[in-house]
This record gives sequence, structure tokens and C-alpha cells, in this order.
Amino acid sequence: MTGHDHKPGHHPPGADDHPLDEAPAAMEPGLPIVPELPIVPELPIAPEPTTDSLAVRELLLALSVGFTLPGPLPDGVEGHDGLDQVIAAAKEAGLLHSDGSVVGTAQYALLQGTPTGRLRALQRELVDKVLADGRALGDLARDLAKSGLQDSRVAAELERSAEKAVDTDPQLAMDLFAEALLAGGQELTYAARRAQAAAATGDLDAAGRIVDRLLALPEPPDLRLGVDVAAAVWAQRGMLSRSADTYTWLGADRMAGSAPLAAVALIGSGNAAEAEQLLAGSRPAGSPTLLAVALSLTQEGLRRTLGPDPQLALPELIRASDMMNAAGGALPLAETPGALAALCALHSGEPAVAAHVLHAALTAGQGGDVAGPRLFLLQAWSLMQQDNADEARLAINEAVKANHWPLAPRDEFLLAALEVGLARRGSEVHQLVLAWERAREAMMHVSVDLYSLLPWGELMIAAARLRETRRVSHYVAGAWDLLAGLGNPPLWSVPLHWAAVQAALLSESPAELAPHAAALVRASGHSHLASVLAAGGKAWVSVLASRFEASDVEAAARGLAAVGMPWEGARLAGHAAAHAEERRDMVKLLACARDIHPQGSPPGGVPGRGDDGRGEARPQSLSDNAIAVTTAPTGLSAREREVGRLLLAGKTYREIGEAIYISPRTAEHHVARMRRRLGAESRSELMVRLRVALGEGYPPP
Repeated sequence: MTGHDHKPGHHPPGADDHPLDEAPAAMEPGLPIVPELPIVPELPIAPEPTTDSLAVRELLLALSVGFTLPGPLPDGVEGHDGLDQVIAAAKEAGLLHSDGSVVGTAQYALLQGTPTGRLRALQRELVDKVLADGRALGDLARDLAKSGLQDSRVAAELERSAEKAVDTDPQLAMDLFAEALLAGGQELTYAARRAQAAAATGDLDAAGRIVDRLLALPEPPDLRLGVDVAAAVWAQRGMLSRSADTYTWLGADRMAGSAPLAAVALIGSGNAAEAEQLLAGSRPAGSPTLLAVALSLTQEGLRRTLGPDPQLALPELIRASDMMNAAGGALPLAETPGALAALCALHSGEPAVAAHVLHAALTAGQGGDVAGPRLFLLQAWSLMQQDNADEARLAINEAVKANHWPLAPRDEFLLAALEVGLARRGSEVHQLVLAWERAREAMMHVSVDLYSLLPWGELMIAAARLRETRRVSHYVAGAWDLLAGLGNPPLWSVPLHWAAVQAALLSESPAELAPHAAALVRASGHSHLASVLAAGGKAWVSVLASRFEASDVEAAARGLAAVGMPWEGARLAGHAAAHAEERRDMVKLLACARDIHPQGSPPGGVPGRGDDGRGEARPQSLSDNAIAVTTAPTGLSAREREVGRLLLAGKTYREIGEAIYISPRTAEHHVARMRRRLGAESRSELMVRLRVALGEGYPPP
């Protein structure tokens, strides 16, 4: 550029600073007038604004609004005779990038300095041009909405995009719906879809508020979807009966494709008769899509769980889960087919099958983000049942971080029961007490339903062990009432009867045990699991009465392991070993316990006698020969080291004996020998020396 004398403080073109980086305090004569823009020394000097300089400004404003090069431009710009020269001048001035986009500072200045009415007129002309050209607005609609333009065409484009995204990306759908409202969209027209998107992200409060306003209208649009969302939100809040009430309010004549969803809610809340009436009175769902087939199989399989042949239910529910995985989407559901199939498998004594179904559902993203935590927690439950505590805790971690929203009350309750179950199986009384306190809080936020019987059974056992039965008695009574209303279906009731048997053993209450043991025997004709559990309960009673045959106990223990209860089987065998009169029976039962619980000894905790309410003893290794005596470098035998660990854990002689299958008197003799070996003059000194001898990590007495 020639013919310009650069004043001090101004950088020539090509210098490090961009020509728009700093505006002078006053406009120099001869430069084009562009409101809010800095000096552009590259344009020709003229005493007044020229036609070309105004054309540059109009071009830059159009491009700042959203027009593009190449492409349709506003009529006033597109019809300019020297458009190519105008574009070249804008680029030469450093205001236009080579790709046709306006320099950021110039764009900001133009948009801020142009009257709003002029901007809106240009934006509407832009919409006219794009639509006249047969193109969709696409992302341009989002930019226009964010800029404040209200135009029904922009709102409609955003609403259509949001509808497409609800099933695959609910968070994007929420954003698009919000932008559609900014663009002038009608709040209630897509309220049900907005609520669906909010619920699918896990934002239950937002979904609930939207659907509340919708269902309060005399003639709400998209009513059936709104009811589906409301029912799903109630279920996640742990109030499934409210989900059922919502469908009852909707009525069979307006149900159509939501009938299978209503059946899940009604059966789960104990009202199978109304579910049958509703299914009979509702219209067919329509074409047999993957989703429709998945929902149909779900309700059919669920109804089979209540009948005399519940073994036929699991394959149907697994197929329903498979179809839902294939269909994709984030339909609002009170319970996903994958979760129902897993629950059916767990209630049938098939935790490995449950884990497989859940893995497939999680891989496919069944139910969307909102369903992830529950699927992970049920996976953790199946792993806990299979005596795999470490993997169960990993699944719990996945559940907690699966969604950026806090866990729904229903899932929080399931998590609390899981923590109680893991602590009980780990035989850490302190951890059990802490987990129990958290569970007491969580249970106050939910009600009992058919799909929560497993956690209620676990809490029933823990309550008996901690002498807190009164805390759960009314919830458990509600569970029995619900099952009675459904005709006491064996598939759902058998695990709860088994939990009641274990609780009665812990409470030393034969009167409470008898009806549940009898129920297991009665159900044996329809349930293999019931026959195994009935044998297990009988074996426990015989062991506690010290009148048992080792072969019968071993058969019962191995039977429990075969139906996905290895921890319970090893516990039975271990306790029987401690009470065996013959050495060969003790060895045989210990070998059985090792076989079915290889990673550690069965918890020595004994339901009934000898358990003073503090619970089972800490598990010890069964890899050591239980009757061998070897000398450790500390001078203590392997048995003495076991006794020492239990002593440091605060166990009494009786608890030590029951933990490692010796008598309390023998435990006392071991402690006396340890005092002599370690040179301890008092019990407190023995504790100090034991902590040193056994290494770090043992609590003080």
C-alpha cells in the first residue's frame, strides 16, 4: 500500500497486530464510515463515504447475520454490480477471511452497532432464502434462536430436530426444545416430548414439572406419552403404585400402545386383575415394530411369572430385552425389559443368566442414560449373589457415575441394600452397622413393590442380625400383602420366604421359621429353587439342633451353590463342620465349603445359638489345612495366628470358636499359649504384641 503516511502509534499492514485490534480515539477523514469499527487504512481515502465502502459494510453485515459465500445474499447486496470487487475490498481490508467468514471483532461491532429491527429483517430474509432454495435451516436455526429471532419457521425446525434426537440424544433434544421456545415455539405443543427428554437424561424434577402442567389441561396434547413419562418418573421415585394410578386415570379407551407399559406398573404394584382388564380393553398397538414386539413380550413374560409355570417367563423376558436392545431408543418405562428379565433370573436362582442379560442391555444402552444406573446395580446384585464382591463393587461404581444426576430414590434404595448385603457377607460388623444406617434412610423414600423384593429380603435378614426387626416389619408386612394380592406366585415369593427363614434363624424364633419353611415345601412342586431352599432350611435346623448327617448337609450346601448361592452354601457347611462330632465329617464339610467358596472360608456366623446379635465372624482362609499346625516365623502356629486375628477384631472366645470351628475352651487355650509364646504379662500387652507379630492393619482391642 502506498500514498499513506503512518502516524506514530499505528502499525502498518502486515505488522503483528491485526488492523482491527485497536480502534483510534477519533475517526480520520477519508476513511469509510463503519459504525463501531476501527480504522481500515487499506480502503481508498475519500472525503465522504463511498458507494463501495457502504457496500462492504452491507456485505459484512449480511455475512455476520448468517448469509454465506458462496450462496444467496440479501437482495441489496446480491444485486450489486461490483459484488466481486466488494468482496475483494473486504478481504484486502483484513475484514473478511479467505473462507468467507467475517473477522470476529468486526462481526461483533457490526451486530452491536446495527439496530435490532434491521438485524431481524436480515435474519428473516435469510430464512426466506434458505427455505426458497430447498434447504433445511439446520444449525442455522439454533444460531438464529440464540440471537433472539422469533420466527415460527425457525421454531418448527428446532422442534423437528429435537423430536428426532429424543430417543438417541435426550440432552441435545432438551437443548433444542429450549431453543425452539426462544424462537417462539408453543410451550405445550411439545411438552410431552420435552418431559420425555428430561426424564431420559435423569432430570426427574424437570420432567415432573413439565408433565404436571401438561396433565392439568382439559385436553392435553400427546396425552398418552405424557402419562408414560409421568408413570416412569413415579417408578424411579420408588412409588410404583402411583405409576399404576396414572394409567388407571388414563383409562383403557385411551391406552393403545401404552397398555404393556401399564401392565408392568399394575402388576408391579400388586394389581394383576386390573392389568388383565386393561389389556383386554385396550386397542392393539399397531404394526409389529421391534419396539412393539419388545413391549408385548415384556407384558406376556411378566404375566407368566404369576402363573403355575413361571419357568416359561424367563425366555420370553430375555427375548423382550433382546428386541429392546435392537430397537434402541429411550422410551419412558416404569421398568426396562432387561431389568425385568434379570429380576426373573435372580428370583429363579440364575444369577449368571441375569448378569449376561444385563451386560447385553448395558452394551446396547437399553432405556437410555436414565436406565444405566439401575442396570448396573442389578448387575452388582447378581455378582454379589455369585460371591464376587470385588466385581460387584466395580459395578456399583459404574452405576454411581453412569449419570451426572444423583441416583433416583429407587436406585438409591437398591444401592443401600447392596451395601448391606456386601457388608453382611464380608462379616465386618462395623461396616454392616454403617450400611444399615444408610439403608434406614433410603427405605423411607420408597414404597414396596414386586420389583424390590430382593432388597427388602436382604434388609429383613440384616435387621434380624442387628436386632432391628421393628425397623422393617411394616415394609415386610406390605410385601406379604402385595404377594397375597397376586396369589403368592412362587417365582416372586420363594426368595422372600428364604430370607424370612434366615431372619428367623438369626432371631432364634422357630415359630416364625415354621410358616416360611412350610411355604418353601409347598412351592417345591412348581419351583426348583423352592425345593433347594427347603432342603437348605431343613439342613440349617438340623445343624442347630446338633442332629444332622454330614452327607445331607453337604448335599444341601452344594444345592444352594448350584442355584447361585455359594456364600450361603459355604456358610451352612462351615457351621456344620464346627459342630461335627466326627473328625472325618468335619474334614468332609470343610472340603465342601472350600469347593463352593474358594476365595475364603465361609463366614462362621451362625444364625441362632451362639450369635449374640453382633453377627458372623470375620472370614478366614480355607486354603490352609483346618487341622494342621505349622509354626510361623513369629513363633505362632497357623491356628494361633487365626485366633490372634479374631481376638484383635474384638471377638469373644465363643465367636472365635464358631469362626474357625473350635470350641470356646480350645480358643481360650490358644490365647493362653500365645501369651506365653509372646511373653505378654497382661491382656493389653498381649494385644500390643499380637499387632506387632501379625503386622499392620489390625484394630486395637
